[in-house]
Amino acid sequence: MGFRIWGFEVGPFLSVEHAALAQAVPAGRRTAVFAWHNLVGSLATALGSLCGGVASDLLQAGGITGAGSYRPVVVAYGVAGLVLAALFARLSPAAEVQIEGNPSPAGATPPARFGLHRSRGTVYRLAALFALDAFGGGFVMQGVVAYWFHVRFGADPAIIGAIFFGANLLAACSALAAAWVARRVGLLNAMVLTHLPSNVLLLLVPLMPDLGLAVAVLLLRFSISQMDVPTRQSYTVAVVSPDERSAASGVTGVARSVGSAISPMLATALIGVPSLAGVPFFLAGGVKIVYDLLLYRSFAAIRPPDDSG
Repeated sequence: MGFRIWGFEVGPFLSVEHAALAQAVPAGRRTAVFAWHNLVGSLATALGSLCGGVASDLLQAGGITGAGSYRPVVVAYGVAGLVLAALFARLSPAAEVQIEGNPSPAGATPPARFGLHRSRGTVYRLAALFALDAFGGGFVMQGVVAYWFHVRFGADPAIIGAIFFGANLLAACSALAAAWVARRVGLLNAMVLTHLPSNVLLLLVPLMPDLGLAVAVLLLRFSISQMDVPTRQSYTVAVVSPDERSAASGVTGVARSVGSAISPMLATALIGVPSLAGVPFFLAGGVKIVYDLLLYRSFAAIRPPDDSG
């Protein structure tokens, strides 16, 4: 897997992994596999962070200070990358899309741009909507929410750490339920019907009068907030041609990265003013609700052929 920050993939490898997974597993299992892919990646990131911190502390306790206490961790990261490259090199050709004969029934494939041809318009619309969703999510990055809890309720770091441990654990586990929901209501409905209530709960967090209620609402929100992630990924690769999957995942991934780049700066400016500290929650929830409604309106009629909902 590529490099992750706060459990989110930021490298160029996720799109290739999604295309390979979609090619290697039956369509009926694709969403569940994507859910496990996200869960394992998040847990591995957390474990790696823990191991790196413990290793540095042990080295410092042994008398190694400064950059020397971190150098072995960096070397271990590089070695892990080489091992990963060797493992990827042993992948079967079955992970690659095999195109036999003429892929276009009309006799010619439309010109490709960014690796997309027939599905270009669909992917561009998805990318625009995903960028809007990521823009809204940028207002409530983990650091912003943690600072808000400290300013609003005087929560100390230990309490904040416990809050986000529980929140991230619930979010990771909630993704596993996404496949079950998608099998019953369809991929797009699973995306919207789980994401929309979570954003309503996000709007309620700054309205809570005490720390206990605010934490309860936040944890309830996280218990369903990530169910749209594997369904979104599965839907994206399902509505395009097999040879467009990596490109579709890449274009939408870049759009999400761009969308989330601006809003954290606005959020930090707002949260620095006590009277405006709750505004990032309202902006995030409002923007993401608009995203949900636009997504359903734009794609309700576009159902992947293998969608069993």
